[in-house]
Amino acid sequence: MTAVSLRDVSKVFNQGRPDEVTALSDIDLNIGDGQFVSLIGPSGCGKSTLLRLIADLIPATAGVVEVAGKSATQARLDQEYGIAFQQAGLFEWRTVQRNVELPLELRGASRAERKARATEMLALVGLADFAGHYPAQLSGGMQQRVAIARALAVHPPLLLMDEPFGALDEMTRERLQSELLAICAKTGTSTVFVTHSISEAVFLSDKVVVMTPRPGRITATIDIDLPSRDDAARQSPAYFEAITSVRQALRGSSPAAATP
Repeated sequence: MTAVSLRDVSKVFNQGRPDEVTALSDIDLNIGDGQFVSLIGPSGCGKSTLLRLIADLIPATAGVVEVAGKSATQARLDQEYGIAFQQAGLFEWRTVQRNVELPLELRGASRAERKARATEMLALVGLADFAGHYPAQLSGGMQQRVAIARALAVHPPLLLMDEPFGALDEMTRERLQSELLAICAKTGTSTVFVTHSISEAVFLSDKVVVMTPRPGRITATIDIDLPSRDDAARQSPAYFEAITSVRQALRGSSPAAATP
């Protein structure tokens, strides 16, 4: 089954007004089950807008958006995806455990089920010992791991991530990249990941989707085939070749589209 399908999708903000903006135009994209796909392009190209269309947080102006074979709206109602943003967005008055339990609570799960699932997810992201802590007691990287645990709490087949590591230092970022790949491999989750970093996109992805400046269009789709997804992969010829391919595709649409 296809995890995400977009056909002839466009998005226009303020349609019919003097300040009308065409954010996306003629987007066609298919993401297979279990694939990790990164969206990359210059600032303002519509990467985050595209992610929000998939999540049904905003409607498409034209075209068809499907998630798990359903309309984006039905997929949202059925909680077919989890979502994580650059800011962890945790509730400061809830413990780590109760933050992770939140989507299950909204789904009407029993207290025992919520506790068991949250415990499972916190163990998965390596934070089992911090269940009783509050967000303010955690580092930025740990907060992001809690956000990922919360996004995965309902075992969604799809994970949507909008620059979740963008505000982190390089060492923490690389560690969380590896942890995210391990989590996705263990859960079989499909992932759509927005980033400005070429190296991050290459390391994480099975496929990198390159977008043009506004109105955002897909100008290239680059398959990534690395020998492994560990520190050794970051030194491999295949890794640097893929970075070069993505950089060249970006330069075809913008001379300074993304960071290394």
